[in-house]
Amino acid sequence: MNQKQISIGPTVSPHPLIRDAIARVPKAIRDRFYGCGVPLPPGIDGLRVLDLGCGSGRDCYVAARLVGPTGEVVGVDMTDEQLRVAREFVPEYAATLGYSPHLRFVKGYIEFLAQLPELYPGTIDLCISNNAVNLSPNKELVLRSVFEMLREGGEFQFSDIYADRRLPNHVRTHPVLMGECLGGALYTEDFKRLCQRVGFVDARQVSAPAPVRIEAPELRDLVGATQFYSITFRLFKFARPAAVLEPTREDYGQVAVYRGTIEGQRARTRLDSQWAFEAQRPVLVDGNTAVILGESWMRRHFEVRGDRSQHFGGFAAQPPPVQLEPWETDHELEYEIGNGADPVVRRRGIQPLPTPYFLTGLRAQADARSGSASRRASPTRDSPPHTMSLPMPRASAPMREQPFPRLSSFSISQSNVRAENAGLRSSNGPPARAMPADGDPRFVLPVARLAPPYALRTSPAVPRIAVSPAQQQQQAQQAQQSPQQQQQARPQQQQQLTGS
Repeated sequence: MNQKQISIGPTVSPHPLIRDAIARVPKAIRDRFYGCGVPLPPGIDGLRVLDLGCGSGRDCYVAARLVGPTGEVVGVDMTDEQLRVAREFVPEYAATLGYSPHLRFVKGYIEFLAQLPELYPGTIDLCISNNAVNLSPNKELVLRSVFEMLREGGEFQFSDIYADRRLPNHVRTHPVLMGECLGGALYTEDFKRLCQRVGFVDARQVSAPAPVRIEAPELRDLVGATQFYSITFRLFKFARPAAVLEPTREDYGQVAVYRGTIEGQRARTRLDSQWAFEAQRPVLVDGNTAVILGESWMRRHFEVRGDRSQHFGGFAAQPPPVQLEPWETDHELEYEIGNGADPVVRRRGIQPLPTPYFLTGLRAQADARSGSASRRASPTRDSPPHTMSLPMPRASAPMREQPFPRLSSFSISQSNVRAENAGLRSSNGPPARAMPADGDPRFVLPVARLAPPYALRTSPAVPRIAVSPAQQQQQAQQAQQSPQQQQQARPQQQQQLTGS
């Protein structure tokens, strides 16, 4: 995928074990990677894995580390040059692992897997693919070929590009869009219906869709309002009548318990975007989820209690909320070209929160970054401007709502918010400080560091003094006197105040 024309928004970051395995793959392999996700589930040691459209084999190398010395990985691709690179670095990778992995690369078409002499139907535990199925002109044939290769309870997990509507012919046949993996994108609902027709009844989405961003203006005009997404799905094969998946979620009173046996996820693991399981905690699940956990290759990690002998209607229970682990949000990293040859890693901008303490993100900072690559990579670039009402400091004039500045980077340090590269300073003495409306002095905003129009406009406060009725009558009489009479009466008033 051409990074200059197409880019993919933030997705859930892969597990640290997978990231470590990717880092150990030879650089020549990683440089030829053109995927759009990481379709590699944890806990697959000892399994037989098949990679469709493997290319230079990055995911195959990672899978070879995950399955260990007892597992096997086979990559299939139709390009001789890609297969040559993939095979060239296997000995080097074996030295890195400390053992010779069962890793092979086969030339062939992913629509006709049964015709390859190295593969046999019903022998694959896990089939993966990364941004390759959409390149096939016959996607149903690919799914049927995978279904034939999988053993009972096997899984097809793959990342690909999808669209929010059916694409017109001029988009599907455009050579640039086809090369960018957009022309072959399926409408999401059509894909689910295709899976059901093949036999993959209950398609599970692993995480939230990642939006695909089209940078080239001519391509944006060509696709119109169509939105593209990178999505990773999990499809399971169950052909036996006793373990067949149903089109709807049904309640049979079954309970699943995670054994806590997956390396790196012993406390908690996630099945998809809806189901997460804590170790040793019983969770009420629907019939399809019970079949997936109890009859697939994942059954060694789960215990399912109950069967389908009694039906309680549609599944109405809400699964426990799925919480992302801290490492799953580490995707907000971008690469900028520094002064040297090596790229500089920076963190992407964070969505502004509705609080006035982020107003130190100066407009000058956004203007300075408007033409940089980090500005293009910020997820808040195309979002609508946020507005908010500033809290009224004591004795201040009414203030109008100000647009929220778009921040590319900022940091919070105790009571002050500092904006990077902020060089504006006030020349009117010490900085004024605006107190919150509730008078809490813990958070103080240095107003002098704000740039117009975000600087708070305050007016001097008029002190209020309590006066008696007699004093009010005296002040009214003084207002009616001439300036000369007021000057003559002033010594007498001072004498009265001193005597009192």
